[in-house]
Amino acid sequence: MENSEKLKNSKEVIAYLAECFPQCFISEGEAKPLKIGIFQDLAERMTDDPKVSKTLLRTALRQYTSSWRYLHGLKAGMSRVDLDGNACGELTQEHIDHARQALKESKEKVFGPRKEKPAGKKPRPRVKKVDPAKLAVEQNVKVLLGKSPVPATIKEVTRDDVQVELKTGMSVRVKFEHIVL
Repeated sequence: MENSEKLKNSKEVIAYLAECFPQCFISEGEAKPLKIGIFQDLAERMTDDPKVSKTLLRTALRQYTSSWRYLHGLKAGMSRVDLDGNACGELTQEHIDHARQALKESKEKVFGPRKEKPAGKKPRPRVKKVDPAKLAVEQNVKVLLGKSPVPATIKEVTRDDVQVELKTGMSVRVKFEHIVL
């Protein structure tokens, strides 16, 4: 990412953060617990960076910290890290419990309905093709996860896909054909 072209979506911002702050953000594997208030540190350090807006930075950070791999990494005995990877406080049991609960609820939203279905097949919901030009940020839609439509709010529309936030708070990037109006 040598040029100074503005980043367009959360995925690009997270990759850029992993490049700029490799001791704090990672692209693969179990993520490290972040310092409380790290957004302010990021905003301060990246004030003069033309690639990232504060709004997109906040959205990307929310996506990163609500991801399953981040929530899975919040365990007893782990230390939070600042932008340079320095330890800055132990995780509290309250935060660990909250992460476990959020992960459990998120996974139940995705996998739960499959376990509760009767043996007979349900008809698949009728899906109308969505015109990407008619999608807007903060628009309420339904997203097909598996075979079930789940309520969500659009957070970002790109050329190839849509980032939505589910009612659980989990951010998901989906193709246009998975959006139901």
